[in-house]
Order: sequence, then C-alpha cells, then structure tokens
Amino acid sequence: MQSTRKVASNRADQFQESVIREMSRLSAQHKAVNLAQGLPDFPCPPELKEAVTRAVLDDVNQYAITWGDKALRQSLADQFKKFTGLTVEPETDITVCCGATEAMVATMLALVDVDDEVIVFEPFYENYGPDSILCGAKPRYVKLHAPDWTFDEADLAEAFNDKTRAIIINTPHNPTGKVFSLEEMTAIAKLCQKHNVLAFTDEIYEHILYDGAKHVSMAALPGMAELTVTINSLSKTYSVTGWRVGWAIASPELTLPIRKVHDFLTVGAPAPLQRAGVTAINMPDKYYDELKAKYTERRTMMLDILDGVGIPYFKPQGAYYAFCDISKLGFKSDMDFTKHLVKDIGVAVVPGGSFFGPDAENRHNYVRFCFSRKDETMLAAKERLAKLKK
Repeated sequence: MQSTRKVASNRADQFQESVIREMSRLSAQHKAVNLAQGLPDFPCPPELKEAVTRAVLDDVNQYAITWGDKALRQSLADQFKKFTGLTVEPETDITVCCGATEAMVATMLALVDVDDEVIVFEPFYENYGPDSILCGAKPRYVKLHAPDWTFDEADLAEAFNDKTRAIIINTPHNPTGKVFSLEEMTAIAKLCQKHNVLAFTDEIYEHILYDGAKHVSMAALPGMAELTVTINSLSKTYSVTGWRVGWAIASPELTLPIRKVHDFLTVGAPAPLQRAGVTAINMPDKYYDELKAKYTERRTMMLDILDGVGIPYFKPQGAYYAFCDISKLGFKSDMDFTKHLVKDIGVAVVPGGSFFGPDAENRHNYVRFCFSRKDETMLAAKERLAKLKK
C-alpha cells in the first residue's frame, strides 16, 4: 500500500528553489551568455592561487578549529578594526562559516525563535525569506521605493513590534545596487535600540562602490556593537565565490550560540581555503582601489549596453548588478522577458519576482543583470542583446 504521507516538510513547502541558480542552469542549457548568477567569470588574484596551493602542500588539509583558522580570525579582527574602528576579539567574537550563506542561516537559527518576526527590506536577496522560514520565523517586509530605493521611516517604525527579533540589512544592496546612507542606518539603529532588536548585516559587497559612495557598517554606529551580527565573505571582494569562506562577527554573547549552531551545521569551512584567506584579507590598499576602478569600468560597459537597447535601469551605487524596470517593454511579466532572453536572444538574467515577497505590488516588473564579467563576456552579451532592437 502506497503511503499518503507528503514528502516535503512544511518548511520546504513554503519556498521554491533558487531562481538565480536555476537561471544559470538554463543559461548552460541554451548556451546563453550568463549575466544571471552573481559570480565573477574572471580569475581571482594570483596571490590567492599561490596561497591555496601553498596551504595544501603544507598539509593544511584537516579540520580547522570549528569556528575558524586562528590566523584567519586574527586577520579578520585586524581588518575589521581598520575599516570600522572597532576592536573585536578573534577568540570570542568571530565565527568562520561556509560562506556568508551559512553565516546568515547559522545566525538566524541561533538567535531567532519560532514565531519571531524578522524585518526584511523589499526587494531583497532571495535567500532572506527562506532563511526566516527555515528558523520558523515570519519575514515582515518593508518596501524600498524606487528610484532611489529609500524606505519610509514611518513604515519601518510600524514594522517594529513586540514580536520583532531582528532586521536584515544588506548594504551595498543586492539586487538594486543601493548603498544605505549614514542617515538611513542611524534611523534603523535608533529603532533597533528602542525595541532591543538585533541587526543582521550582510556586507559582502562593502568594497564594490561607485561615485564616491561610502559604506556604513552598522556595528560601528553608537550603541550598535552589542546588537549587530556583521556577516561577510571572501566571495565577492576577492572573486572566489566557490571557496565558501564567510564569517559572522558579533559580541561574545551572540557569538556563542552562533558557533554552536555552525558546529552542527557544517563543522567548519575548508581548512586550506581558510588559510589562503589570510592572504586575501591582507591584500594592500592598492587592491581595493583597483577593485573599485575595474568595477566602475564594468558598470559603465553594462549601462552602455542597456542604453543601446533601450532597457531602463537604476544606476547602482554599489555591488555589481543593474536592476531594470521592464514594465514598458511589452512583455507580460519578468518571466516572459527572461525566457525570451535566454531562449531567443541567448542572454540569461534573473527575473525580478524572486527578490520580492509573494504579495508585493509590481513584483514582476523587474529583472537583474549581473556585470561581474570579463570584457569578452560583456561584448558577447552586447552583440546578442542587439537583437532586441530588431
């Protein structure tokens, strides 16, 4: 007799697989130019290749300390002080995880209870909704308003209540490219302190900034060090998204439960890649200047391509995405547009609906182009997108 018991858990039934990763699979299937998933298609710095080779040859091949290679944690503490002015203790305040993705999940599982609410700015990186659901919490969305993707302070204040446990802040922001200003971060901080709410900050694009934009780290604001978990990764800054080395920085009180959850989720991030991460974290200032300059060139190339084919966009202040409004291009939805692009034009992008909650107004009006690509890839995309004009 066949069982009638359903296969998926109630949690898994509440969200779908990653649309971003699905678009990469469709890109490969249709031999399209992949401007979907947020990964660089160019080499990482040669110093990192040498460092990881050296780590393996030096037999750094077994488990590191569960919460991270000691040398990496010390380098992260030094870097955090350099960029934020804050002193953190590598022995008690840093947890190295399998990428920022695991760092966020471990943080939420460790610090958020079932039926708590987590405030999420919308649009949002697609993982945040499922992350909330996985820990049994309820995401509460606060709208960011185009074209500057600002939030209404009254709307945000209304979202805070007795059930609010945390707010997720991603700056520079994926998918819009917004960089939250000091004034905006201060307004959020005041509400967190008023309601004793934690701030989980995803700062993975902190070094990819344009036009003089400044990154503000929430933990550095007065009164927020004890309420903030700062999440980051090697992935974007050093072009090693496949290494899966990220971290969470927080007070010892918050770090202890994060470490416990992390231990039973993954035990630890890859040991030789952690050791090579020391070289990445200690790159000279010149590296970050060149990173900004090169991404500024890539942004210019991306926006010129979009101008050339008449796709409206919101000019990003940070990160490496162009978020585009396709509502007046004659397509029924974002999915219709992306399917046409990948199958008929040969370019893969991400449909914007994946960055919004299920009830969001106009959630199907947008798509996201990724421009963390080498020149040859961008030129190939330009050639194919030219078919749109015809």
